Amino acid sequence: MESVVMQSSETTPETEAASCRLCGTPLSRTFADLGATPLANAYLPARSLARGEMFYPLHAYVCETCLLVQLPEVVQPGEIFSDYAYFSSVSSSWVQHARDYVDHAVERFGLGPGKRVVEVASNDGYLLKHFLPYGVEVLGVDPAANIAATAEAAGVPTRVAFFGRAVGEQLRDEGRAADLIVGNNVLAHVPDLHDFVGGLRAALAPGGTITMEFPHLLRLIEHHEFDTIYHEHFSYLSLLAVERLFGMHGLTLVDVAELPTHGGSVRIYAQAEGDNPRGERVAALVEEERRAGLANLATYDRFGTAVRETKHSVLRFLLDAAERGETVVAYGAAAKGNTLLNYCGVRSDLIPYVVDRSPHKQGLYLPGTHLPIASPDAVLETKPDYLLILAWNLADEIVRQMEHVREWGCRFVVPVPAARILDT
Repeated sequence: MESVVMQSSETTPETEAASCRLCGTPLSRTFADLGATPLANAYLPARSLARGEMFYPLHAYVCETCLLVQLPEVVQPGEIFSDYAYFSSVSSSWVQHARDYVDHAVERFGLGPGKRVVEVASNDGYLLKHFLPYGVEVLGVDPAANIAATAEAAGVPTRVAFFGRAVGEQLRDEGRAADLIVGNNVLAHVPDLHDFVGGLRAALAPGGTITMEFPHLLRLIEHHEFDTIYHEHFSYLSLLAVERLFGMHGLTLVDVAELPTHGGSVRIYAQAEGDNPRGERVAALVEEERRAGLANLATYDRFGTAVRETKHSVLRFLLDAAERGETVVAYGAAAKGNTLLNYCGVRSDLIPYVVDRSPHKQGLYLPGTHLPIASPDAVLETKPDYLLILAWNLADEIVRQMEHVREWGCRFVVPVPAARILDT
């Protein structure tokens, strides 16, 4: 099903009662309609393939008042996050990113014995464990019990809970307010933004700092990254929207950094109002967003056309390869890949299987498309002509790991902003 740009006066059943999670305006203006898809991380065992599978509307809207891009809450967070298949430590480049952040934070904020760091959505301890050699007290908060157990085994104390105002106030009342609160790729996953940011404010120690990393809406639009839209991501964030949100909870953005992760991300630094003024780099990036059109609804209306262009490019590549008798195997059983494959209607006639390094996914099947997930070693047996890198944000890492496939002439392909073969 192709994306259709709706006029602002139109509504659909899933948004009849939906309103903006930032300002409360009723949602009616389409950003990207990707049809109905299963949950992106709902991987299937073989015994489930013959059963019915739940598909949910994947329809992103832009608020006509505050310009927050968002999905209506058609799935409860507990269905997505309570038993989670994504382990952060699987990616060596992401672990290095976390290690670099810790070294930076220790130096910038003078962290050491007697200081406390809390990470929300702490996953398997991939980040907090690097604070331990500095003598910093750490605590993770994560709703997935299976992943929290892995973190605990690595020496990272973890509270199994969805973070929000109640948890933040509980930490404060227990005397566990944090000198640094960290959140990497969690802000977009939060259905109740005000409850979440209110919790951050409650758990922040006097003089403390909050850092949040999230994919940047500006880069999503520029690079046609529609595959980063899936049910886990309730919001798609500009600095314009985030600064407004944090300001509503007495928090000032004192600095911001642009990062290459996840196709282009930002890291904000927030402190209690009055601790420090708004940062110059914050003002500069907000101005860049305005120049790029993020304060103009017409920019959001045009994104549907970009989505269709990327879809057609991917399908042309796959169909042309099939007509030439060439084989394409996908690399990365990533959530973004599941959005792309389901929206494009790809099945095993065009991609016979996908490979992934995570042992937690191997032997399972992708939701919707039912492509089998194998170890990367499988490509040595079938020797495909192309590896389509679905986890394109890790393309450099994947190419290094799979360099040996060039021995038989296999080539690497990325799907966004258009399908293209990477230079050898």
